[in-house]
This record gives sequence, C-alpha cells and structure tokens, in this order.
Amino acid sequence: MHYTDLITIEPGKRGGKPCIRGMRITVYDVLEYLAAGMTHSEVLEDFPYLTEADIRACLSYAADREKALMVVEA
Repeated sequence: MHYTDLITIEPGKRGGKPCIRGMRITVYDVLEYLAAGMTHSEVLEDFPYLTEADIRACLSYAADREKALMVVEA
C-alpha cells in the first residue's frame, strides 16, 4: 500500500495539512510523537483508531517530502 492511499489533504480540515484517512490527526502530529520518543505501540495505544500502516504512511510521506526538498535545493 502506498501512503497516498492513507494520507489525505483537504483545504478545510486542519488548515489543509496532510491528515490520516481524512481524520483530524495530522502527519505532523504522528511524527512529533515518534520524534518525542513514543514507540509505534505507544502511539497505537494512545490513538486506537490508528493502524501500523498509518504510522508507516506518515514516515513514507515525510521521506518523500524530504527527498523533494533536496531536489529543489540542488
């Protein structure tokens, strides 16, 4: 499954930030929790409506964004 199947961007939701499956939790929220030291299991426990695939989609989305920034800067 590709992250585009799970990450949605809607202009009227969370200021147009990328969200998970149309919900109000953003990719940034999940990445921030992981960066703060939460494990995947802890994120899933705190947010039972998320799945492991959602977390991987957030990581893939972030990796693609970083790759795109590197191309622009080059």
